[in-house]
Amino acid sequence: MNWPAPRPGLVIRYSYLWEREARQGREEGVKDRPCAIVLVLLREGQHPVVRVLPVTHAPPKEPDDALEIPQATTQRLGLDAGRSWVVLTEANDFIWPGPDLRPAVNGDLSSVVYGMLPPGFMRVLRERLLQQWRDKRMSVTQRTE
Repeated sequence: MNWPAPRPGLVIRYSYLWEREARQGREEGVKDRPCAIVLVLLREGQHPVVRVLPVTHAPPKEPDDALEIPQATTQRLGLDAGRSWVVLTEANDFIWPGPDLRPAVNGDLSSVVYGMLPPGFMRVLRERLLQQWRDKRMSVTQRTE
């Protein structure tokens, strides 16, 4: 199969497993959602390990816990018309491509990709994410195959 190559800034369709769901013993996300790739670890002879942040319509309780995606970007990506935020307090790590990628069009592996976040947005996202990490306000759920 020819999955698209993962890279930071790419927004994908993924079965995200929230930390609270993992604590309840779930291994599968309840809903497929857009997620932003923020890290790709490449190891020689192995599949890449990818870190994704979930995109949600729920506004954050604390302003620093998420970053709102500009409306023009959500439209260009083909996301829902409502406001959307990238959550900065939790992430999923998985081996690419992994069983939790979800093509929007059955059989079309390229349809797992919505598009790229703009470079300026990614710079702000990285800075905010690093601050969350330094403040120990971010958790990572390791996904299995």
